[in-house]
Amino acid sequence: MLELIFVSLGLSCVAGALSLVAGKTPAASKTIACVGGMASAACAFIGGAGALLGPAVHASWAGPMAFASFTLLLNPLAGLLIAVISALAFVAWLYGLSYFDEYYEKGMGIIGFFMNLFIASMNLVILADNAFWFLVFFELMSLTSYVLVVIDQTEKSLRGGFLYLIMAHIGFLMIAISFFVMASAAGSLEFEAFRTSAFAPGVATVAFVLAFFGFGAKAGMVPFHSWLPQAHPAAPSNVSALMSGGMIKIGIFGICKVCFDLLGATGGEIGWGVLVIIIGAVSSVLGVVYALGEHDLKSLLAYHSVENIGIILLGVGTGIYGWAAHLPWLAAIGLLAGLYHLVNHAMFKGLLFLGAGSVLHATGTRNMEVLGGLARLMPVTALCFLVGSLAISAIPPLNGFVSEWFTYQGLIGAAMDGDIFMRILFAFAVVALAITGALAVTCFVKAFGVTFLARPRSEAAEQAREVPAPMKGAMVLLTVACVFLGLGAALVTPVVDSIAAAMLSVPPVPAVEGATLVSLDTASVVSPLVLAVLMALVIAACALVRNSANRAAGMKDDPQTWACGYQADLTMETLASTVGANVKNFMGPLFAIRFTVNRAGAAVARLLSRALGLEKTAPSASKAPEPVLSRFDRDRTVGIAAAPHRAPALSHSVLSIVSDLGAWFSRMESGDFRTYIVYIVGALVFFLALIILVR
Repeated sequence: MLELIFVSLGLSCVAGALSLVAGKTPAASKTIACVGGMASAACAFIGGAGALLGPAVHASWAGPMAFASFTLLLNPLAGLLIAVISALAFVAWLYGLSYFDEYYEKGMGIIGFFMNLFIASMNLVILADNAFWFLVFFELMSLTSYVLVVIDQTEKSLRGGFLYLIMAHIGFLMIAISFFVMASAAGSLEFEAFRTSAFAPGVATVAFVLAFFGFGAKAGMVPFHSWLPQAHPAAPSNVSALMSGGMIKIGIFGICKVCFDLLGATGGEIGWGVLVIIIGAVSSVLGVVYALGEHDLKSLLAYHSVENIGIILLGVGTGIYGWAAHLPWLAAIGLLAGLYHLVNHAMFKGLLFLGAGSVLHATGTRNMEVLGGLARLMPVTALCFLVGSLAISAIPPLNGFVSEWFTYQGLIGAAMDGDIFMRILFAFAVVALAITGALAVTCFVKAFGVTFLARPRSEAAEQAREVPAPMKGAMVLLTVACVFLGLGAALVTPVVDSIAAAMLSVPPVPAVEGATLVSLDTASVVSPLVLAVLMALVIAACALVRNSANRAAGMKDDPQTWACGYQADLTMETLASTVGANVKNFMGPLFAIRFTVNRAGAAVARLLSRALGLEKTAPSASKAPEPVLSRFDRDRTVGIAAAPHRAPALSHSVLSIVSDLGAWFSRMESGDFRTYIVYIVGALVFFLALIILVR
C-alpha cells in the first residue's frame, strides 16, 4: 500500500508542476491541477485505507543529510489520517473544477502548484519517521498553506496569513524543542530510537507538554486559536475545507504520535490527561460561544473548528488518563471517541465549508445578514448544508452524534472511577460537553435559518442560482459520507476501535453488538439505524396527520406568512445579529477574554512585523472590550459601618462583622441575570459532583 502512496506523491508533484507551467492558460492549468489532484487523492485514499487493518510498513533510504536517513512509516493510524485527508482532497479538487473559474485572474497556476504541494506535504508529515524530515515536511505544509491563504492579496487575507504564519512557527519551535529533548536523551533523530528509549519522567513530561502545545497551535486549540477565524475565511473555500477538515488534524495526529508512540516505552502520566481534558473543555465551550457571535459564515465555521478540536481533545485526554491510570477499557473508549470524531469532523466540516463556498459563489457575500431565502433558489446546496448542520450539532442518526456519544461514555465512565479530584474534573468535562452541544444546535439553527430560510434580504440573494454540477457533486459525496458514518457506525466502529487498541497495546473494547453500539461500563446502548427508522416513522406520521386534518377542514397551504394581522416585511425576520447580540450580552466576560487574547496576539505580531520590516501586513489591534460594571461602593451600600461612635464597642464589633458580610453578599446580588444563571449552574455541578462522590 505504501507504493500507491508513492504514486500519489508523484502525481501531485507532476500535476502541480504542469499546472504552474500552463499558468498563462488558466483553463488548462485548472484542468491539469484538478484532474491530476483527483487521481493522486484516489491513489492515496486506497493506500491509506488498505493500511487500516494491516501491519506497519517501514521504508528507509540514505538521505542527503548524514545525520538523518529518509525513513517512512505507514501504520494503521497513519493510514486513517491519509485516507481522511485524501477523501477531502478528492472532493476539494472536484469542487475546484467549477469553483476555480473565479480565480483565473489571481494565478491559477500558482494555486494548482501550491495546493498539490500542500496535500503532498500533509501526507509526508504523517509518514515521516525521523525528527528532521518530520520538521521539514511540517514547515513545507505551513508555507504552502500560507500561500493559499494570501492568494487573494487583500488586506484582510494578508493580515490573516501573517497571523497564521506567526502561530505556525511558534508551534513549530515548540515541536522542534520537544524533538530535541527526546533526541538528546535517545542519541538519535530516528523515531524508532525514541520508541525504544525509556525516558526519565521529567524528560518525558517536558517533551510531551512542548509537543502538546506545539501541535495544539496547529490544531487551533485555545489559547492558540486566534489564527483560525482569520486565515480560514481568507483562503478559497475548498482550501478552507482542506485546512479545517484535514490540516488541523495533523495537530491531533502529532499529539497522539508523541504520547502513545514516541513516549510509549516510558508510559504516560495522569497529569498529561488532565491537561488535555482541561484545554479540550475550554476550547469546546469558547469555540462555540465565539461562533454564536459571528455574522460571517466562514468565520462562524472556523470557530466551530476550535469547538470540535476541543471535543476531540476530550476524547484523547480521556484515553491518555485511562492509559496512565492502567484502565484499559477507559483508554480504549476515550481514544476511540477522539479518533472517530476526528474522522467525522473532517467530513461535516469539509461539507459545511464547501456549502459556504457555494453561497459565496452564488451571492458574492458571506454575510448572513444580507442572505436568506436561498433554500428555494439553491435546493441542493441547502439540503447538503442542512445535513452538515445536523451532523455538527450531533443530531442522531448522523455521524457527529455517534462520536459524541462515545465521548460521553468515556467521560461518564471516568467520572464513576478514580479519586475525588478526577471525579470532579470529569463531571465538569461532561457539563462542558453538554453546554457545547446545546450551543452548537443554537448556532446552526441561526446559521441555516438566517442563510437559507425566510425571504431574500438583498438583491444578491434574490439573484442567486444553484452552483454547477462539480460543486454539487462534491457536496453530495460528503453528505453521503456523513450519513454513512452515522448509519453505518456498527461497521466503522470496529475499524477505529482496532486502531485505538493497537496504539494502546490493549484489547479492543467491545463497542458493537450487531447494529447496536454499546458501552459496557455505563450500560448504555444506542443504534443509529434504529433511531433513523423511528425518526422517519414519526416524521411521516406527523405529516400524514397534518395533511389529513387540513383536508378535513378544507384548508389549503397559504404561501403568505402569517404576521398576526400585520403586513409581513423583511424587518420581522430574525437576523444573525439578533442571536449574536443576545450571546454577547449573556456571555460578556468570555468576549472580554477574547478581546484580551486578540490584543495580545496583535501586539506580538506588531513587534515581530516591526523587527522584520513588515508593518503593513501586521494585524491591527482589536477593539478594546466593553467596560464592565464597577464594584459596589461599600460605604454607600452598607452605611451602618460609617458611624461606629453611635454604638458600644461590642455592638460595634458585631455590626462590623455584619457590615463585612453584607458587603460581600451585595457583590453577589448584582442584578445581572447572567450572574444568577452562573450560580445555578455552579450549584448544579456541585451537587452532581457530590452525588458522584458519595456513590
